[in-house]
Amino acid sequence: MRRILFIVEQCNPEWASVPLVAFNLWDALSQRADVHLVTHERNKDALEKVRNRNGQNRHIDYIGESTLLKRYFAFVSGMTTRGGTNWPLFHALSYPVYASFNSRVYAAFSQAVRQGKYDVVHAFTPVLPRYPVAMVRACETTPFVLGPVNGGLPFPPAFGEVRRKESGLFNFLRSFTRLIPGYAQTYNKAASVLAGSRYTREMLEHRFTGLAPRMALFHENGLAQDFFRPHQTTSQVFTLLFTGRLVPYKGADMLLDALARSGLDAFRLIIVGDGPERPNLEKQAATLGLTDKVHFTGWVPQKETAPYYAQADLFAFPSVREFGGAVVLEAMAAGLPCVVVDHGGISEYVDESCGIRIAPESREHVVNGFAEAIRHLAQDRDHRETLAHGAVIRAESYRWESKADWLIAHYEQLLGSTHPKEHP
Repeated sequence: MRRILFIVEQCNPEWASVPLVAFNLWDALSQRADVHLVTHERNKDALEKVRNRNGQNRHIDYIGESTLLKRYFAFVSGMTTRGGTNWPLFHALSYPVYASFNSRVYAAFSQAVRQGKYDVVHAFTPVLPRYPVAMVRACETTPFVLGPVNGGLPFPPAFGEVRRKESGLFNFLRSFTRLIPGYAQTYNKAASVLAGSRYTREMLEHRFTGLAPRMALFHENGLAQDFFRPHQTTSQVFTLLFTGRLVPYKGADMLLDALARSGLDAFRLIIVGDGPERPNLEKQAATLGLTDKVHFTGWVPQKETAPYYAQADLFAFPSVREFGGAVVLEAMAAGLPCVVVDHGGISEYVDESCGIRIAPESREHVVNGFAEAIRHLAQDRDHRETLAHGAVIRAESYRWESKADWLIAHYEQLLGSTHPKEHP
């Protein structure tokens, strides 16, 4: 059994987004290899609850930080999350916290890596393609794997107003990360770099000469078994589902406008999620005369969202800037056709076998495109069922077990000096 040093600053089964993604992959990977997890101490309480699940005594080391950094991180988190998270500013200001973790991991494990105690070193988070990993310096004979890294996706040109609302004006801060010591070395010395999207892969291949042969596509999101259920909607009326944070770029306002233009009389929309845009969306629904047809559930933990997918006939998600879009995969696993914007990560998940993609040419184009697609799928049950079947088939390769199997095979390819292959 291969021994893997798995460096994951953010790994937590009780949190959403990247920490949960990292946990799910580690959980599956640890069933297939001797995985030594190194993570931040802030994840300790949650991880200790599941550390010995299935009778395993899994090896975890927690990296601490100074009291000053804890206070600094709390300050940055509070300052950048008022009225919605300003992600570019948060990532820029919180870098010292990651830098401390990075340095401490290197100090604690570089000697063991140089002595060949691990077959592979894999730095999984942060998913951002802008941070260096010090441990690459110790990987003199041990393959170093980075990623999946994902990010840098611009807003569609027609959605400049949404970009401004989402603090996109701070995106220039990301360009300065190229100046961080060790950043270029991380990519130049890596045996393999996994990209979470085609956009990020192309961006990095352009940035680093000679990187292309060492890159592979590996979408970071995956699926638990709970989301794979025979789809038999319990609703007597055509039901659409939107799941996500209620922020401008997710486009729930465009979905409401599309429904108003669809010409459908009998339908229901369930909006699962919460956020600063909810009051505006509730007012919009009332103005459009849709109050009785739109149900806002508020925030729902991911593990409790499966019943909402079971109630729906169609997943409608007009987000204009998604790196990953795990909710789309969850909808596909539940057997829901998906109508999405053809931009970013979600357009890589959804193809003609399982949904309809609308080009982000303009807000008006997206609204009209969604209205037409919704009307068509509401009226054409046969096409809807064909797409539903295709969605489940396409989702199969995104099971966490399948992704862990692919990673183990990828490690073996690197150890055998063969070229990496893409995850399907």
